[in-house]
Amino acid sequence: MANFGSSAPAAFRRAFFVLLAAACALRGAPPANPSSGLAQIGKPDAAESRRILEQFRNAGIAGDYYLEIELHQLPRSGDERVFPAKLWGSRNAHGSIVRIALTDGSGRERRLLVQNGAQPAAWTFRDGKIMQPSSAALLEPLVPGVELTAFDLEMPFLAWPDVECTAIVRVFGRPAYAFFFHPPAALRGQPDAVRAYFDTQFNAPTQTELLDAQGHVTKTLSLVELKRVEAQSLPKILEVRNEATRDKTRFVITAAALGLDFAPGTFDPAALADPLQPPAANRLVRLVP
Repeated sequence: MANFGSSAPAAFRRAFFVLLAAACALRGAPPANPSSGLAQIGKPDAAESRRILEQFRNAGIAGDYYLEIELHQLPRSGDERVFPAKLWGSRNAHGSIVRIALTDGSGRERRLLVQNGAQPAAWTFRDGKIMQPSSAALLEPLVPGVELTAFDLEMPFLAWPDVECTAIVRVFGRPAYAFFFHPPAALRGQPDAVRAYFDTQFNAPTQTELLDAQGHVTKTLSLVELKRVEAQSLPKILEVRNEATRDKTRFVITAAALGLDFAPGTFDPAALADPLQPPAANRLVRLVP
């Protein structure tokens, strides 16, 4: 269940999911529509739906930032495994952008660059090569066995033109706008549709669902817990569940550094060939022991 306790700000904004967003509720801002909130009946009209979606598309953490992450592989049967990862994030003219370095089960480092926005893109560095994955490859696990994919981080569905606000429903006990995203014909099956729920007061994503052609949910991404860091609320815990296998991956932020200033070229695709160093230890705020 999502934790919107005393740590929730007057509002929070998304970074890269549900990150990584894509779910992610992050920087404080005025409520999306303070006059409606809990008392609203029905659903927003077309103009209001466009405004809500545009606000979400343009949201993100202020400035440059760095996160240390653990990906907990939680199979329905079998032992838990933990994969450490590091994430550098910023914004450019196209939208939010993140660079990730993670260690797979063999101990090798994999690097990924994800550009959000109207023209989403992704690049990977593995085995000494920089590659731009196909749209189908974006649905493959970041590490074998985990449920998180580049698609989940990139959230390309936010730019799909065929979108509607279908209802106001309750998610984790709170009212949320239900948005339904239909992919362009060339992308159907990757997935066939996406349904996202945005909290009506904070305009933050609380849950995202990937659907198949029959309308069945194949994957669910949920915001579990927020943590306040330097006047911003970070998605401390996100959970990704495969609805067919019931296997889960828990995304846990263990440390964060905000208000950084990265060198030019940090997020150039060619820079993936060079390792990045984390910020100084005294800049990090530990979210877990």
